[in-house]
Amino acid sequence: MRLYLAALGAGLVVGVVYSLLQVRSPAPPVVALVGLLGILIGEQVLPVARHLIAGEGLWSAMGLAGCREHLLGRLPGRATRDEAAPPS
Repeated sequence: MRLYLAALGAGLVVGVVYSLLQVRSPAPPVVALVGLLGILIGEQVLPVARHLIAGEGLWSAMGLAGCREHLLGRLPGRATRDEAAPPS
């Protein structure tokens, strides 16, 4: 959750600086978000294609390439196996 708050804080700081300099954002927010989504998806095309060529199914190839974790990041409240294991 800290990462999301840090990203929001950084965005707010940049927005304030833009306002102080009286400049507009370089792209409308929706266009910028669609562009970021395209970048994230584009980064996964080659890893998924490699697994598909190796004979994996689409869902399996996406899982092996780590698409879910890469596109969404670790979602808040979701622990990794190491974090979920009780201390020894």
